[in-house]
Amino acid sequence: MKIGIVGCAGRMGRMLINEVLATDGCNLAGGTEREGSDFIGVDLGQLAGAGETGIACTDDAAALFTIADAIIDFTLPVATTDHAALALEHGVSLVIGTTGLNDDQQGALDVAARRTTVVQAANFSVGVNLLLGLAEQVAGVLDESFDIEIIEMHHKHKVDAPSGTALAIGKAAAAGRGVNLDDVAQRVRDGHTGERRNGDIGFATLRGGDVAGEHTAVFAGAGERIELTHKAASRVIFARGAVRAALWAKNQPPGLYSMKDVLGF
Repeated sequence: MKIGIVGCAGRMGRMLINEVLATDGCNLAGGTEREGSDFIGVDLGQLAGAGETGIACTDDAAALFTIADAIIDFTLPVATTDHAALALEHGVSLVIGTTGLNDDQQGALDVAARRTTVVQAANFSVGVNLLLGLAEQVAGVLDESFDIEIIEMHHKHKVDAPSGTALAIGKAAAAGRGVNLDDVAQRVRDGHTGERRNGDIGFATLRGGDVAGEHTAVFAGAGERIELTHKAASRVIFARGAVRAALWAKNQPPGLYSMKDVLGF
């Protein structure tokens, strides 16, 4: 399967290159960066520390979509919207790890999924997706006397908050309680806030250092507390899951899928 990487010079992009090169059944179709990037023309293997591949980084995403079977995108919402349009035009499978999309940008993915296979996940880790399932199950068992708080920490370079994974955990917990997350989410607390509102799902965001990703769902009741935690020691787990999703997408009909579909949960 020919897999292309957009945003190939970033932290995730380089790990994705390595994972594609190391995975049986995969061939690296190419990689792109934004126009004017210093990495244009650099061998993709050199970028990833994997040796020469003979494939150079370009700024021509449209050309990459014409030769790839699947594209993996961990970029930014504006770029992901453009890539969704290219996937729609060329019928190329699209694996999306970009977070922080607004409604219009998400709509572009929904449109692309009418013609091609789109796998979208806030987190491609197997462990995180297990956490999502557990959070939904626990929230469904416990009533509103248990307060739900989502705590997350990432490296200082992450640009969106709360993280897409934290929001996904919140959505899972809300689904367990049969409510809409937007109706109960409390993302910011500052100053004299008053007592916590019963039934809210709160979020706390930490940023610093080179933390790959840590998430905890806290269910706090009177006299007891349940915590579900996932800690990522390396971004390799996200790259591994994304490549797994690309391979899975090869035999799927058009539609918008999640890692739950890929893993068969």
